[in-house]
Amino acid sequence: TLQVNSAIKTTNLMFISSLGAQDLDSIRLSTYRTACKLRFVQKKCNLHLVDIWNVIEAFRENGLNTMHLSAELAVARLEVVLSTILHQLNKRMPTTHQISVEQSISLLLNFLLAAYDPEGHGKISVFVMKMALATICGGKILDKLRYIFSQISDPAGIMVPSQFDQFLREVLKLPMAVFEGPSFGYTEQAARSCFAQQKKVSLNTFLDTLMSDPSPQCLVWLPLMHRLANVENVFHPVECSYCHTESMMGFRYRCQQCHNYQLCQDCFWRGHASGSHSNQHQMKEYTSWKSPAKKLSHVLSKSLSCASSREPLHPMFPETPEKPLNLAHIVLAVLIVLCFCSLIFLLTSLLESSNHHDEEHSLIARYAARLAADAVVRNQRDPTDLPYSLDTNKQQRQLIAELESKNREILQEIQRLRLQHEEASQPPPDKGQQNPTLLAELRHLRQRKDELEQRMSTLQESRRELMVQLEQLMMLLKTQGPGSPRSSPSHTVNRPIPTPIHSDSAGTTPTHTPQDSLMGVGGDVQEAFAQGPRRNLRNDLLIAADSITNTMSSLVKELNSEEESFENNLERQLEDELKLEELVKHRQETDETCMVSFDFKEILCNFFIFSNHFLEPV
Repeated sequence: TLQVNSAIKTTNLMFISSLGAQDLDSIRLSTYRTACKLRFVQKKCNLHLVDIWNVIEAFRENGLNTMHLSAELAVARLEVVLSTILHQLNKRMPTTHQISVEQSISLLLNFLLAAYDPEGHGKISVFVMKMALATICGGKILDKLRYIFSQISDPAGIMVPSQFDQFLREVLKLPMAVFEGPSFGYTEQAARSCFAQQKKVSLNTFLDTLMSDPSPQCLVWLPLMHRLANVENVFHPVECSYCHTESMMGFRYRCQQCHNYQLCQDCFWRGHASGSHSNQHQMKEYTSWKSPAKKLSHVLSKSLSCASSREPLHPMFPETPEKPLNLAHIVLAVLIVLCFCSLIFLLTSLLESSNHHDEEHSLIARYAARLAADAVVRNQRDPTDLPYSLDTNKQQRQLIAELESKNREILQEIQRLRLQHEEASQPPPDKGQQNPTLLAELRHLRQRKDELEQRMSTLQESRRELMVQLEQLMMLLKTQGPGSPRSSPSHTVNRPIPTPIHSDSAGTTPTHTPQDSLMGVGGDVQEAFAQGPRRNLRNDLLIAADSITNTMSSLVKELNSEEESFENNLERQLEDELKLEELVKHRQETDETCMVSFDFKEILCNFFIFSNHFLEPV
């Protein structure tokens, strides 16, 4: 309790300091000063956004409509009621204009406790709470006064004087809470002066008295607070005669003695005057601005009209009050919320997996059975049973919290599934830009391609050299025509004949013929160098050279074509690592083929050298 009281005192000090920062004590007229202070409290607690109908709905939701007016409420119960009012307000507000509910509850709760529980007992009566919230909330003053009259009148629609006296005691504690008690404190004379001559005060009489101009002196600040709220955003394109502001907002005051002397509300409230104007002059208050042409037309229409154009302050209500509705068959707001939450839960559960359907349906059925059982027991119980009502209200709030928690979980799951679906529907990024292994493999293959190209250029250079050697051999064959002289046998014997088969010893004379030494080269070569005309031998050599040239050309073309197809396939099939390995193997086989062809060239060159020696005459 000590901690709660210290927290209340701390909050009150902060609230008083913020109220003093508004410099409202400099207003010289107590009526305007009190109205401005209570308007500041109303806006600070965000009650200017709540009308009397929202307050009544919160009272019914918390069961205050069935409680006796003299019943007392604990601070915790009072906080629950305020929480209901402000949470419902936040639900009605757009998302861009949400209020701080906890801060508003704390400020309003501490203000009410400071005004109605200064001793710190921790209890406030139901009547006090209803009158205080009905007075300080927003909305129309007509609706607020009608609700106040319903709480202080008997079933016949006649005001109970003792109840009005109690209302006046409690409502005048609001000005005292903002340090305006000397001006608007409660006195018995003030209560009797409001309805001095009327013995029976009906609703119409009550409204006529409190909404008249001027109002009763003790409550004159109440209609002024509503007028302040109505003219806060009214624009007057008129210059202030004291502060020389080009335009005014709010009230505008015009002197009835000084010509065209007008003051804004700040200058008038603080008693500023200039020139021949004095604060003792009579001033007229304006809540709107009309152009001169509109003023002239209004005066003419008023002068030509025979009947009075003054509108009544309020509509006339029947003398006998209307019978209250039978709420036995009316569904409570809590049940409506529960049904709505259950419906949302059922709809959102359809988006989840079908494996959870049975569990969700059983959960909904259990909730529905609990609500039905609560409704049956509620009809059997006495509505004035306060402990049971509190327990039922607590269970219903817990049930609402469970449903809202389940709804939030379902919405989060839906959001997660939606994000997964969006990620899956997006095209996959280029894997070549994400996999460093494939990038390294690509660089290696390109390097291998460059090496193969260099190898091809080397082979082509070797081919050109081979062609030059073939041409030299052809020239040599042409120079050794049929008319050339034969060499002597001795010359032939002394000259060694190169053979591909080595003898057993250097001094041993071979026993085989030159034709036999050509058996290892092939049958075609042996036939080409057999006993026959020399013309056939030259033709065979030319044919062999052409065949070698064609073979090398086709080999080069095949390698080039394979290089181009390899590069195209490499760019299209980076992800297929098996095909990359096959391409590498294919390149290795190509290298082996090139090496075989190169070895064949060497054999062919040796063969031509051997043929030169072999064709020399013996």
